[in-house]
Amino acid sequence: MTLTWTEFRRARRRSRQAWALLATAALTVVGALAWFFTVGQFAVVEPSDGPREAPVLATGWMHAVVPVRPVPVGPAEAVLDTLAVQGRAALDNYDRSAFGQAWLDADRNGCDTRNDILRRDLAGPRFTKESRCQVASGAFREPYTGRETIFRRGAASSKDVQIDHVVALGDAWQKGAQRLTAEQREHLANDPLNLLAVDGPTNQDKSASDAATWLPPNKAFRCHYVARQISVKAAYLLWVTPAEKDAMKRILDSCPGQQTVVSGPG
Repeated sequence: MTLTWTEFRRARRRSRQAWALLATAALTVVGALAWFFTVGQFAVVEPSDGPREAPVLATGWMHAVVPVRPVPVGPAEAVLDTLAVQGRAALDNYDRSAFGQAWLDADRNGCDTRNDILRRDLAGPRFTKESRCQVASGAFREPYTGRETIFRRGAASSKDVQIDHVVALGDAWQKGAQRLTAEQREHLANDPLNLLAVDGPTNQDKSASDAATWLPPNKAFRCHYVARQISVKAAYLLWVTPAEKDAMKRILDSCPGQQTVVSGPG
C-alpha cells in the first residue's frame, strides 16, 4: 500500500510522539530507581515516629545559661555511672518558687524562656503583632508522642503545648537541688538543656516522674530523653535512685553509642 505524503507525515509524527512518551517513561523509571537506591530505601524503612534528637540552643539569638559544671562529653551510660545513687529526699518542703520566677529571661537575650523554647522548637514560628519575642503560632513534630502538632496562642489553646522540664523540678528537689544556691536552681529551671516544647496532656501525665516511672510514649525518642536527663543531672550535681538508674541503663542498652547532650555555641 502506497502512503500519500500527508499520511506519511501523520504516521511519522505519531511515531515521534510514541518515542517521546517511551523516553519520558524510561527517565521516570531510572529516576525512581536512583532515588530508591540512594535515599528512598532508607526513607521507606524509617518509621514515622518523630524526632530522635532535640536541639539545645539556636545559634545567633539564644544563649546557654551557666550550670554548676559543664556536661561531661562522652557516652551517656559512662556519665550515668558517675552520678551518685541514693534514695529520694523529702518532697513536703518543695515549693516552685525555690527555682525562681517562672520563665525568666535567664540568658539575657531580651525574651523570656518559654517563648525562647517555643521559638527554638517550632518550625516557622509566627510572632504576635509588634513583638519579636511572643510566639503566636507554629507547628512541629512533637517529641514525646511523635505526632505533628500545632501551637496557637490563646486562653484555651496555649496549654495544648507546654514547656517540659526534662528533669522535673520536683524530682530535682528530691535529688540534690535543695543543696544548690538560689541562682543555680534558677538556672536549672531555665536551662534550654532541661526544656522541651511538648504535648500538654502528655506532659501532665509525666508530672514529676523520673525514668523509673515514666518514659515518652515515642520509643524512638527515649534514648535522647534519658541521655538528656543524665546530662542535666550531671551538670547540676543531682543524683539518681537505684530504680531510676536501672531504668536508664535498660534504655541505653538499646543505643550503646548514645552520647550526652551538650549545648552548642549560642
